[in-house]
Amino acid sequence: MSPFTRSRQLSDPTEGGTEPDDDTAAKDPAGERAEAEKPEAEPDTGAETEPATVTETQPDTGAETEPATVTETQPDTGAETEPATAPHAAADTAVDAGQDTAPDPDTATGPGSDGPPGALKPGWFGWRRRYPRAARGVSVGTTVLAGALVLFALLVPNQVEKIEFASFVRIPAEGVLLAGLLLALPPKARRITAVVMGAFLGLVTILKFVDMGFYQILARPFDLVLDWILIENGTDFLRETFGRTGQVLAVTGVIVLFVAVLVLTTLSMVRLTKLMVRHRPVAARTTLILGTAWITCMTLGLQIGTVPIATKGNAEFLGNRVEQVRAGLKDARVFEKQAAVDAFAKTPPDQLLTGLRGKDVLFTFIESYGRVAIDDPAMAQQTDAVLKEGTGRLKAAGFESRSGWLQSPVTGAGSWLAHSTFLSGLWIKNQQRYRNLTTSDRMTLTNYFGKTGAWRTVGIVPGVRRAWPEGKYFGLDHIYDSEHLGYHGPYFSWTPVPDQFSMEAFQRLEHGKKDREPIMAEIILASSHNPWSPIARMIDWDDLGDGSVFHRIKKEGTNPTEVWKDPEKVRTEYRRAIEYSIRSLTEWVERYGDEDTVLVFLGDHQPVPTVTAGDTGKDVPITIVAKDKKVLDRVAGWNWTDGLKPAANAPRWGMDKFRDRFMTAYGPQG
Repeated sequence: MSPFTRSRQLSDPTEGGTEPDDDTAAKDPAGERAEAEKPEAEPDTGAETEPATVTETQPDTGAETEPATVTETQPDTGAETEPATAPHAAADTAVDAGQDTAPDPDTATGPGSDGPPGALKPGWFGWRRRYPRAARGVSVGTTVLAGALVLFALLVPNQVEKIEFASFVRIPAEGVLLAGLLLALPPKARRITAVVMGAFLGLVTILKFVDMGFYQILARPFDLVLDWILIENGTDFLRETFGRTGQVLAVTGVIVLFVAVLVLTTLSMVRLTKLMVRHRPVAARTTLILGTAWITCMTLGLQIGTVPIATKGNAEFLGNRVEQVRAGLKDARVFEKQAAVDAFAKTPPDQLLTGLRGKDVLFTFIESYGRVAIDDPAMAQQTDAVLKEGTGRLKAAGFESRSGWLQSPVTGAGSWLAHSTFLSGLWIKNQQRYRNLTTSDRMTLTNYFGKTGAWRTVGIVPGVRRAWPEGKYFGLDHIYDSEHLGYHGPYFSWTPVPDQFSMEAFQRLEHGKKDREPIMAEIILASSHNPWSPIARMIDWDDLGDGSVFHRIKKEGTNPTEVWKDPEKVRTEYRRAIEYSIRSLTEWVERYGDEDTVLVFLGDHQPVPTVTAGDTGKDVPITIVAKDKKVLDRVAGWNWTDGLKPAANAPRWGMDKFRDRFMTAYGPQG
């Protein structure tokens, strides 16, 4: 049956049920309404359609009459006109509004319509109809931005220093393959794939952004298994450096950015997929051309400068991440085997550290004191002057010193990993190892001092501002954190207590007591901690009091938000912070040290890449200071450099090697 075949049910006013003529029907208002309200004809599918029934109300004549059913068949001549909302009219409207008139095979529900038949306001509140050129411009602009975002996500490196123009004019293999896949899939699978791949691309982009931050601070990528705890540490650092408001704004900004990236990459992928489908021949040819170009450039090794034109960077990036996760999961078993080996585990207490009996031994870490402070030409002259001055003053007070290099397991941050490496004799390179270490029975250098029973073991840790359960693992008899040093002055950004005050507090609380037993102290000096602004300065030791004097000194310092706008200012403030820490320590030895004082001080790690200017080395200086010549004679075989400054070619060990070598040198056979 033709789609134009209809059945009308008429009640004839006459008993004979005579059908009114065409003219009368055409003038009937009820008929006009019925015709106008009639739905659009369905396309001819070859199936017989249900006839439409029109019932006209007859006057009540008092007699019950059956409605007459008249079936009217019209030839399919195309003479019948479509209502005003027919596809042709909708298409005209779309053209006027600057819209693409080609139907989207994935989403079209009617031929070319913007909405239900009869819709008068296409677009938001009809703006497309009122401003067709603007609508067309917005549509084109949105598509261009979507393409730019997807291309950016595919090509952006995961390190800030690798971002350059050449990075974004490459051909990504993943993009070419994805385009071919989307063109080949059927509509439903294509829609699902576009959404999934858009979201996945957004997640990869977010991971690249996180990597950028980690490279800027730790000179390494984010570890998907082991680094989640560092996010909390990072937010704490923001709060302590820039205040609660700065922390909230920074965290909020990061969350908004990540959500925006995830949503926008997904929407962009969907939009580009629809565009490719609407222009399938052009998209297919373009994909083929790009694929051929990628193979050619990869085969010939073509580059823009040092950047290859053909790239499979995302595949390599994800492959490295998978390998990183596998290594992280296996590392726990490897570390467990390493921790089980301890050369001194069965040594009797009376045979431990015999060469230091009766001495006060101070293991002191200077935060971020790295090789860059000594070797970098921009800092070397000033740092060298401070080290020479310290060497001379200590020598005048009767002290000698020897210096070398250690390689830290970390750079930029992660001080606790370096401290535990130095003390445990194990390579603590990540948080998983640190947790496993501090929950094990592995003996540290501080544990062995305590095991002898010949020393009182204490910790001066001004950087600790809350519960530190791991402190018990290191076997310290007493720990003085920032709340127990008697300091009533201001914080200097992250630093709770200036180094000079920390050393004076150690003298007051432990070292200066009469009739005491020998002390082994772990001291962590924090004034040289990032962001190095503002920093304290040396004052007369007798003027330290309760630290209130530092309120005035802090006001004289620099503003970290201003300093960090200029890398050179950051480097200058870093150098000044290192100089302050070294002076605090050497002046304390000069002032309070005696025949029984043995000081071992070292850096825990190199500073952030902003200061190292891209140097990825992990070397830190280490120095032993003593007045008793016998103490230094025991390490003569180490071939360390005389003085506080290690020579460039001085011996260099892994930080995990120090514990056993130190205990051997000062044991019975040392």
